[in-house]
Amino acid sequence: MTYTRTDAADLAEDVGTARLLEPDGTRVADPSLDPWVVDLAPDALRALHRDMVLTRRLDAEGVALQRQGQLALWAPCRGQEAVQIGTAHALAAGDFVFPSYREHGVLLARGAQPADYVLAWRGEEHSAYDHAAIGVAPLQIIIGAQSLHATGWAMGAQRDGSTDVAVAYYGDGATSQGDVNEALVFASSFRAPVVFVCSNNQWAISEPVSVQARFPIAGRAPGFGVPSMRVDGNDVLACVGAMRWALDRARRGEGPSFLEAVTYRMGPHTTSDDPTRYRDAAEVERWARRDPIARFEAFLRAEGLLDDDAAAEVDAAADALAADVRAACIGATTRPADSLFDHVYAEPHAPLAAQKAEYRAYLDGFGEDE
Repeated sequence: MTYTRTDAADLAEDVGTARLLEPDGTRVADPSLDPWVVDLAPDALRALHRDMVLTRRLDAEGVALQRQGQLALWAPCRGQEAVQIGTAHALAAGDFVFPSYREHGVLLARGAQPADYVLAWRGEEHSAYDHAAIGVAPLQIIIGAQSLHATGWAMGAQRDGSTDVAVAYYGDGATSQGDVNEALVFASSFRAPVVFVCSNNQWAISEPVSVQARFPIAGRAPGFGVPSMRVDGNDVLACVGAMRWALDRARRGEGPSFLEAVTYRMGPHTTSDDPTRYRDAAEVERWARRDPIARFEAFLRAEGLLDDDAAAEVDAAADALAADVRAACIGATTRPADSLFDHVYAEPHAPLAAQKAEYRAYLDGFGEDE
């Protein structure tokens, strides 16, 4: 069955949505965002563009690797590059991110290495990257659970006297989960330095956002005492500005903020999903005309900050990243099956050793290497 969007007017993507770039790349004024991006230098603007292009190429490689049987699953993020890169570029080194399973661009902006994107999806590692090194918690599959983790981390940082901020990323569907609402209660009550970033990509698997919310999701947060902003998630400048606003509030001790980034998931929910079964092709085409990378490229070219040679260099860097990711995936060494018992405890543990030996005997019973 194919669903078509029948949202109330209040849910339209342009209603109450702050932006700095129109879909054609034209710069527009917004008094709530302008002060937060005025200092962005040309190199910083070009870096935003570069990371968005790299994220899209990385994402395409992830899909290809899954289709070729190299990954068990991949959650595409095509169309959501602006909210991921824009918000991540606003972070400080000490801030800590609690992502869902789709924030490939956030990982990239935080310094993830090629293998970090794929080893978990290949089943080689529980979490492929060093969380402390890049300031990102493990990818979270349980919908909305990371909102509580972020709030707890933020409360700890608050008690340590730190100015570091926690950030929780999740989708529109997660706002229907109890965890997200409980996190908002705790964050508000304790004025925790945490930013909630809701990437409203219009679809929670096959459920349109109109089933999740009759009014903009950003309107829910003030009911918890959490200030919010509805921002164009396909406008990378607006995403930088909104995140800087939220981070500034947190660092000054004013507590949590909530950002609803209105964007669109151009691909499937995951590589096991077929979005043509539940959404209209005309809707996808309409959102394609609001593409975040094309929008920002148009702006940069109009400002004289990007030309064909520079764009070609970025494309080449994106291809090189994709090649490195592919090599890391295909070249991964699968550990022995019984290694899953390793590193469960900091010190040797006799009952665990017995369990490992029992499992090893079970594997040996097959008469060949697992």
